[in-house]
Amino acid sequence: MVCSVAAVCNLSAQDAARMKSDTLQMITVTSSQRDRDLRSAAPRYTLSSRDFDTFGVTDISDALHRLPGITLRDYGGAGGMKTVSVRGLGAGHTAVVYDGVALSDCQSGQIDLSRYSLDNVAALSLIVGDADNIFQPARNLASAAAMVIETPQPEKDAATVLMRLGSWGYTNPFLSVTKRLGKKWALTAMGEYLYVKNDYPFTLKNGRTSVTYDRENNMMKSGHGEMNLSYTRNAESNMTLKAYFYDNSRQLPGMARYYVNENMEHQHDRNIFVQLQGRERLSKRFSMKYAGKFNYAITEYEDPFYAGNIKDHQYWQREWYATAAVLYEVSRYVSIDYSADYFYNNLTGSDESDYGDPLRHTVLQALSGRFATGRFTAIGRLLHSLYINKVKSGRAAGNISHLSPSISLSYQLLPRERLFVRASFKDIFRSPSFNELYYFHYGSPTLNPERTNQFNFGATWSRDYALSESTRGSSFSVSLDAYIANVKDKIVAVPYNMFVWTNINVGKVRTVGMDFTANVTQRLLERHALLFAGSYTLQKVHDRTPESPSYNLQLPYTPEHTGSVALTWENPWVNLAVHDVMVSSRWPNKRHYKDTMLKGYNEMGITLSRDFSWKKVRCSLRFDIKNLLNEQYSIVAFYPMPGRAWMVTAKANL
Repeated sequence: MVCSVAAVCNLSAQDAARMKSDTLQMITVTSSQRDRDLRSAAPRYTLSSRDFDTFGVTDISDALHRLPGITLRDYGGAGGMKTVSVRGLGAGHTAVVYDGVALSDCQSGQIDLSRYSLDNVAALSLIVGDADNIFQPARNLASAAAMVIETPQPEKDAATVLMRLGSWGYTNPFLSVTKRLGKKWALTAMGEYLYVKNDYPFTLKNGRTSVTYDRENNMMKSGHGEMNLSYTRNAESNMTLKAYFYDNSRQLPGMARYYVNENMEHQHDRNIFVQLQGRERLSKRFSMKYAGKFNYAITEYEDPFYAGNIKDHQYWQREWYATAAVLYEVSRYVSIDYSADYFYNNLTGSDESDYGDPLRHTVLQALSGRFATGRFTAIGRLLHSLYINKVKSGRAAGNISHLSPSISLSYQLLPRERLFVRASFKDIFRSPSFNELYYFHYGSPTLNPERTNQFNFGATWSRDYALSESTRGSSFSVSLDAYIANVKDKIVAVPYNMFVWTNINVGKVRTVGMDFTANVTQRLLERHALLFAGSYTLQKVHDRTPESPSYNLQLPYTPEHTGSVALTWENPWVNLAVHDVMVSSRWPNKRHYKDTMLKGYNEMGITLSRDFSWKKVRCSLRFDIKNLLNEQYSIVAFYPMPGRAWMVTAKANL
């Protein structure tokens, strides 16, 4: 969260639409990103690559903790799966958009964010509700919230070499190369490798007795590569071809229990996708965006301890995706967009009795309108969703057709003061995943989708100030949002008998909460500054199912209080950042059984960094200590998180 915000300019609807699209391509214009967060009619929070360095963000998990309204589920260590729930709605209600195109996992309905490295991220944004940008695929709008990941865009010939070493065998080399191929073409390639043994110590207590173990069966090896070929005719006509590869071989440590810390489960994930996307200015008033993508993912799971023999399963996912959007700029103040998406998903497994090879056709259509003057913005949208479900064997789930409206409003209260109020409403739903519908002894093809509606009321304020001539450039920005969200037909697993569980629609959930953020830059002397970034979330996420034994109790793994603070001293010698993430206690079960509460925790860290030049090469050195106080805690019950750890990063930009 950047602490300086550029002066707000009064934009016409046409210029605003262009800027919103183009700034996604030009991440170097940091002030535009922050200005968009400030003026956004729906809550939007952005961390840029500069914020990662300034405030000592160490990895994707740490970055997510710095954003308000997020509940992170982390199974421990660098290789632990990481999923996010926004405002208590559940991980399946959060879309992950990677360079403008949504990612998918039709099997689980959740995206594991641990596979995305911050070294290849230019900006990370959380959008709750609908984005101000109406010129985008319908799929990006089909969730209650969106996590938007933007990678660096090519500007000139460049190369980045990075090496990161840390505790418990952490080894992470990274290489990125950009080559301009004339004035209009550019080629970017990146690759990284990560190895970590993850055998960190942890302590289990049983009354007065404590035993310390090393985490076992927790090693991970992963490789990630991308190649982008881009063509830019001008700011409004461009095209990018992306090829992505990810391979992750990881051991699964399992639950840590007293006297029992053995596990031999192993999972191997591979993901390949190719996508082509572009934008064209068709005429003075018409513009078009398009994208096509093929995604292929393989999951291989093995458990040699299962029932005296090896349990071995493989799953293959495939997706074909196409989208087109047309923007019509009616006048300076009014613009209209129509977007249509089609995608086909299927899942096959090595054991057909587990699934029956399900497939799904999805058609999404969105009609959006935007009215914007210098001080007032109104955005309305109507999304139609059609899901057609089929299986090769067994019973198929029913088809789904749903109409989802949303509206967002923003108003600048004073013409010369960057003080905005905003209000938004969104009705949306989540289609059940293939696991929830078909998995053997678990899924139920009669499930209805989870339906959600959310209301948000908030305000943002930013100002530049100077206490003296030497403090010019000082600034602050704050935001405060209050919200209510309701989920109907919540999908929950219940026991059918002693051995079989099944999913049913019985749940209702209500969230009442508040998100607060504050950012301050205080200039001191020449080349000296103090920077502060903080966030706080209060959320009461209660089961509101009348017949439920957990009626009006907080949902599992959902803390009422979360927050983060970071204070950085920038100076000519060594920059110093101190940061802390705070999470209150949580319950690991719906009925809040006695003595099962997970205690709250503070994870404090410290970062020392220095940028310098050596023989015309821009270099940086960074040293991090994570969990400085060596606090032992768990985010998921029986999955202990690492204690104190160190990390050293050396980076050269050629």
